[in-house]
Parts: sequence; structure tokens; C-alpha cells
Amino acid sequence: MCNACVMNAVKDRMLSRRNFFQLSAAAGAGVALASASAPPALAAGHSSVEDMTHTLSAEFPTFFGEPGFAADQAFNFAEHGFNLFNLSINEHTGTHIDAPMHFSADGASVDEIPVSSLVAPLCVVDIAARAADDADTQVTPDDLRAWIEANGDIPDGACVALHSGWGPKVGGDGFRNFDGEAMHFPGFHVEAAQMLLEETGAGSIAVDTLSLDHGISADFATHYAWLSSGRFGIECLANLDKMPASGATLVIGAPKHKGGSGGPARIFAMV
Repeated sequence: MCNACVMNAVKDRMLSRRNFFQLSAAAGAGVALASASAPPALAAGHSSVEDMTHTLSAEFPTFFGEPGFAADQAFNFAEHGFNLFNLSINEHTGTHIDAPMHFSADGASVDEIPVSSLVAPLCVVDIAARAADDADTQVTPDDLRAWIEANGDIPDGACVALHSGWGPKVGGDGFRNFDGEAMHFPGFHVEAAQMLLEETGAGSIAVDTLSLDHGISADFATHYAWLSSGRFGIECLANLDKMPASGATLVIGAPKHKGGSGGPARIFAMV
């Protein structure tokens, strides 16, 4: 047999083996996908993806008013041929997660949050019109009942998010809205948190402000009630004004540092 014939025969066998493995892999993936359970909102399908994360910087407003993020360049491309920064981060800076242990003695740390809880149907409770007139307003059980009447039951594992219209205020003093004695921004009323705990299977709550509790809170009642139940919270969520009341799926890129009380997260929504 000529050299060219041998080479062509080998090539044909290689292509046949490659096609076999590609088909086998595709079939296996199909079986895996078919057997995996997906959250209801994810199973419904989506057509776009929206970033729900604010850009983290030293200027991002924090609860205590001090910078919560720093990036010090240790290596630069011009001198070393690559770039590398050392980061210093307060866990509760920017768009971030509150793990159960943040407000409980023995709650789960951020690395212990089950990954199955990090993909969640998103339920958006819109009180932006009310918050425009009253910065101290809160999500109440009546708001939750109105949402349920309009959209149906809150799905198990859902993230129930407060849309107060606070996201665009990030670049100025209005985000903290500090009057010299207290901050003023919306949050969840503890009775709303208790309703979600007792009457729904919601897995997390989220706000577009600095705290799950409203700004003037002195007792952090919602933090204590919600986080001590083993559920987590999200603060400083972005772009809630672009979300439908129901039907989107939130994907939460939680940090995974051992023993953490929370941490900055990359979060996006599939709509």
C-alpha cells in the first residue's frame, strides 16, 4: 500500500473515533441534563442576561462610611511583564452576601452555603414610588401579599428582592443618606421577613440598599430574624429596575473563603 494510502486510512480511522467520542459525550451530557433538576424559573428558559453587580472600588459607599476596598499594585506589565494587585476588602462592601453567621452565633459561613441555593427564582417587590417620598419605608407583609396576588406563590428557594430605586444613588451621598445622626434608606420590615420564613420557602432576601434593615434601624431585627434561620441575604444589588416582578433567575457567584461572614459576589440574572 502506498504511503499516501496508509496516511489516508489512518486519518479516516481517527476521524471515525473522534466522531464516536463526540457523539458519546453529547449523549452523556443530554442524559445528565435531563436527569438534573432545575429551578422553575430556569426551566422556563431565558433570552437575556443582566449584570446585577455594582463595580467595586475604594469609592463605593459603605455602611460605616469608611472605604471598604483597596487594590495595591504589586507588579506591573511595563516593569515585570504582568499585572498583579493585592486586594484588601471588607467582607460587606459592594454587592455582597450576608452569610447566616453574620448575625448568628453558630450559623453557616459563606463557604458553607449550599451551591443549590445560589441559583434562585427572582421575585422583585417594587416599592420605588413609595421610597421616593419616604426614604425610611420598608417592605411589609401587605407588600408581599400584593405581590403574591399579582404574581402567584413565591417559589421554593426564591430570592425575594426589594426594589427601592436606590441603585442609581451609588455614585453620591444619597446612597447612605446620612443626616449626621442616622442613615435613611429602605429595607425589609422584620414582620415581612417573618412572613417569608413562616409562609413561604424563600431561600434568600435581597436589597438594593446598604442593609437588609432600613437605614434608621437600631436593632437590626431583620438581620437577626432572617440570618439566624440559616438563610442568607444580599445587599447592594444593582439593576433591579430592569427586572420583571417574576420569571427571572438569579445566579449568585458567592465567595468561598473559609469561615467568612459574607463577601463581595458577582451576581447576574437570566431574564
